[in-house]
Amino acid sequence: MRTLTYLVATTLDGFVAGPDGDDPTGPDGFWPVTEPYVRHLAETWPETLPAVAREALGLEAPPRHFDTVLEGRGSYEVGLAAGVEDAYPHLRHVVYSRTLSARPGSRVEVVADDPVAHVRALKQEPGAGLWLVGGGAIAGTLAEEIDRLVLKVAPVTTGSGIALLGDAPFAPRSWELVDHAVLDGGTVVLDHRRIRD
Repeated sequence: MRTLTYLVATTLDGFVAGPDGDDPTGPDGFWPVTEPYVRHLAETWPETLPAVAREALGLEAPPRHFDTVLEGRGSYEVGLAAGVEDAYPHLRHVVYSRTLSARPGSRVEVVADDPVAHVRALKQEPGAGLWLVGGGAIAGTLAEEIDRLVLKVAPVTTGSGIALLGDAPFAPRSWELVDHAVLDGGTVVLDHRRIRD
């Protein structure tokens, strides 16, 4: 069965974006995108880099971990506002939204149905892993379905913003740290697998 990995950039205090929802790793973002960070992604998680970064780095290898990227409307609209309809054309791209509609000719799939039921169906299909890019609201909705949690933690605090799991209700879940990397510049990548009873 396929697994769902929430691999996301976060602050020390658990926020994946500022209160406005803008891209924290973008040109005006607060999250530090350093050369060691980009190099780590290119070497370890190459398919999580958007197409423009892959082209700039000359990354042409097929996806290593995932063949599908999932995101919510808010996260997707950050790219749309920058003029990018599909930041991940090398992956199957699914956006969960009840208000967006699919654009004619677009490879991006817009799913208005229940995200939990849809992810459970995706897990049963053949293929590689599923990557949840964000944002916090859809991660909160899908919290029970997340099998792997990879946090790219920057040495930054914001005090408020969009939380890692949005407004998810209190529901303790246990995780096992299976790998980590400490990058020059202070970012720490923590790779956890869900401990299920």
